[in-house]
Amino acid sequence: MLRSLFSIASLMASTLLMMVGFGLMNYMLPIRSLNEGWSTIVISLIATGYTFGFTLSCIVTPFFVRRVGHVRVFAALITLLTVGILLCALMVEWRAWFFFRMVSGFAIAGAYLIIESWLNERVNNDNRGTLFSVYMITCLVGSIGGQYLVPLGDIDKPDLFILCGVIFSLALLPTALSTAETPAPIAKATFNLTRLLKRSPIAFWGSLLSGALSGTWASLGGVYTQKAGLSTAEGATLLAAALAGGAVSQMPIGRLSDRIDRRYVMIGCGITGVLACAAMSLAGGFSTYLLYAGAFLVGTVLYPVYALNVAHANDRAEPEEYVMISSGIMILYGLGTVSGPLMGGTAMEYVGPNGLLWFLATAFALYAGYAFWRMQRRVTDTRDAATDFHAMPIPMQGTEGVSPLSEG
Repeated sequence: MLRSLFSIASLMASTLLMMVGFGLMNYMLPIRSLNEGWSTIVISLIATGYTFGFTLSCIVTPFFVRRVGHVRVFAALITLLTVGILLCALMVEWRAWFFFRMVSGFAIAGAYLIIESWLNERVNNDNRGTLFSVYMITCLVGSIGGQYLVPLGDIDKPDLFILCGVIFSLALLPTALSTAETPAPIAKATFNLTRLLKRSPIAFWGSLLSGALSGTWASLGGVYTQKAGLSTAEGATLLAAALAGGAVSQMPIGRLSDRIDRRYVMIGCGITGVLACAAMSLAGGFSTYLLYAGAFLVGTVLYPVYALNVAHANDRAEPEEYVMISSGIMILYGLGTVSGPLMGGTAMEYVGPNGLLWFLATAFALYAGYAFWRMQRRVTDTRDAATDFHAMPIPMQGTEGVSPLSEG
């Protein structure tokens, strides 16, 4: 096991640095946007640039990797990440930021794909759980650490932007200098949304809702913390609480869904999400600590629903359909991340900070309601043929969801 961990040490070092920059970037930019006087709708529109670039990269990056290899593409993507954040400091104009964020989304999705393809080359049935747990913890620690860098600088000056660019650049070094064998070529991504809908309607619509949930929270969570009157340090703690909730809950929820009908778990997650959002909307006026607790509860169900969709779809798919299923889920998830921030941002513009929570509660309610309705339509379950649940970071934070594009 120690040998397996040593073989991914440089890869995890690159991942840690990239996620530190990611956490800093995704918390810093919404706050700076508010300080510029941009409306929540404008900020959510900028966020769609990021999610559009992210989704596009999941389709396009495998083509580049097949042509020139993992390391060269990774170097190019890290360069794009650095350029994207530095351009935000040089040209503070929301229309320009839309394109800069598109570049960042494209770059970080491709970097995830390469990192996870590389990681998949190092795992087998004996060490898969351990190595992916290390990966999840690395993503979590890096993202939280980056968020806590924001209170250390002046958001209205270019210093934090430059620091973020430096961190992204440093993320290239461990992987570029590694002597580890590069992974096998990436297979061509294929998807068939019609077949996915036929195999698992819950996974089809659930992927859209999962994208809307995580995309909206990732894009507008920082805006919520500022509009709710939290300091940058308090806002970082609230966002960290949600991430921690997702990290703690994935395996228990996954194990439960392996033992009972996954649709019951989906319903439970949706109801819990509604209640957690309602608790957050009420706690804001009373206690910051209650707000942290509410964010933790939101995170416990917001992050696992993506993996539940993947597991449920795979339960009903043939083995040769796994790549097609995972690719289709990624496309639908991407569509959700593009549309969710626009709707959530509009709600915040007209209702205030709690508009974000009301939007999330509505999406959770739709998720639970549709799972319940499908149980009335298809009573039988697939426990005998169920695949094992695998915990995974969601695509906005790094995802095993693009890993099926790799061979091996």
